[in-house]
Amino acid sequence: MNKKVTTAFYLTLNIIFSIVIVLLNKWLYVHTGFPNVTLSMIHFVITFVGLIICEKFDVFCIKDIAIKEMFLIAMTFCGFVVLTNLSLAHNTVGTYQVAKMLTTPCVIIMQIIFYNKHFSVLVKLTLIPIILGVIINFYYDIQFNIIGTLYATAGVLVTSLYQVMVNIKQREFQMDPMQLLYYQAPLSAATLFFIVPFLEPVQHTFARRWSLVDISMVILSGIVAFFVNLTSYWIIGKTSPLTYNMVGHSKFCLLLLGGSLIFHESLAINQVVGITLTLVGIILYAHVKMKDTQIVISDYDEKERKPLRKV
Repeated sequence: MNKKVTTAFYLTLNIIFSIVIVLLNKWLYVHTGFPNVTLSMIHFVITFVGLIICEKFDVFCIKDIAIKEMFLIAMTFCGFVVLTNLSLAHNTVGTYQVAKMLTTPCVIIMQIIFYNKHFSVLVKLTLIPIILGVIINFYYDIQFNIIGTLYATAGVLVTSLYQVMVNIKQREFQMDPMQLLYYQAPLSAATLFFIVPFLEPVQHTFARRWSLVDISMVILSGIVAFFVNLTSYWIIGKTSPLTYNMVGHSKFCLLLLGGSLIFHESLAINQVVGITLTLVGIILYAHVKMKDTQIVISDYDEKERKPLRKV
């Protein structure tokens, strides 16, 4: 299988798995009422088992790191998965997806405030349509609710914090995302194991007679979640940032279509305007960031080629 075919294969798989996991989880919340935090814990366990299998097949190698170094990032990993799932449970698929787009401006703001990182004026300007589009979509969402908005907002904040921390830990310990996830998944599962009894009716969960279809859907959801991570890491490592961004835009549009067709979620015209604004902002942001990266690489190459001055 040549490189182009392999790349196309993994891109297609990632798009399919990313769409299926959102629609599967939404189906579980709508049709079975499966407990959210328990579902997240099951996902973490299945992900860890999947990583052990991958390590045995030399997909990645385990890097020895003290558990205490991974504890905080595992906690934020818990928060981001649980809160985004709660956002999905209480919002339409469209609003859930649009809200996730706020992660980009939130990460930038965090880096500016806490790490004194500088961004070009163009990058900052692209955040305006993103934020404006999200606000318009939420305001005109037919199924708008305060609880869903709170979960979406908290999910964005914790997801942004998690992304910043992952970036720091990767640089600090020279670890790839799968090596980080190998520590995060079991720590997160263990944390939720102790938290679940305080947040969800465990006795009701075990006492209820779940159908074979329900149980199969839960297990399938965990397996698909693992493959989303696996294919995403391959794409990040083997393709360009532009390709990864364009795949993200495709998933965004297809998920909106899926939510509309499967869950009969109608979109008001004002919501369409908001979603369009958000998508335009994200595409502009990706374009500007790619230009900035090319300029930095070009400047570096120019310095490397410049001959040393004779003394």
